[in-house]
Amino acid sequence: MTESPTARTSRRRRGFLIFLRDVLVIIVIAALVSFVVKTFVVRSFYIPSASMERTLLVKDRILVDELTPRWTDYERGDVVVFKDPGGWLDAQPQTPPQPPLIQAVDWVLNFVGISATDSQDHLVKRVIGLPGDHVVCCNALGQITINGAPIDELSYLNLPEGDTAASNEPFDVVVPEDSVWLLGDNRDRSRDSRAHQELPSGGFVPMENIVGKAFLTTWPLNRLGLIDGHHDIFNGVPDAE
Repeated sequence: MTESPTARTSRRRRGFLIFLRDVLVIIVIAALVSFVVKTFVVRSFYIPSASMERTLLVKDRILVDELTPRWTDYERGDVVVFKDPGGWLDAQPQTPPQPPLIQAVDWVLNFVGISATDSQDHLVKRVIGLPGDHVVCCNALGQITINGAPIDELSYLNLPEGDTAASNEPFDVVVPEDSVWLLGDNRDRSRDSRAHQELPSGGFVPMENIVGKAFLTTWPLNRLGLIDGHHDIFNGVPDAE
């Protein structure tokens, strides 16, 4: 029996609708998976300032491991992204509202972790002091000491030519429980824990504010590579008493 033109058209329409349904389901599942990955596993950020040069440059895009530190905790030397604990970032100027379509697209891209427009609300520094650590700057050689042990940071610090002091701003702190002491690698251009000691937090950053550990530079492509924690530099540091 020959299929009528009307029946053939109806069958094609049903096939097309089934195809659209399957595509929509795939898109929704992919978006949900991306959201879960962004929220609990890996997240993308870009670098807005020069405070971590030469390790990270302005406009570098990085990936942040949110999952592993939940079990392994953080180590001295880790480069971490964290939310402003209050008073670290200057007030951002008001920007004109974007058209609704642009806002919707940006929301979707942030939802699935492709865009990183909230990078301006976060900071990136290196962990120097862990809870209980006694961190002092500086000894006669210009080195920071942790629990009495000096650390030689010259391999990653971005210092002016001829300057070997890890910080030109002295400090002597004991890191509180569930907090860290964070410094930028570009010490003379980094407003880090040293610059916020007058705040109620004392310049310390609560662990709960840390988003995760930066582990990979993804963009630009000529800078693709792992982010070095230089953990060997801290091997001689004794545990806090």
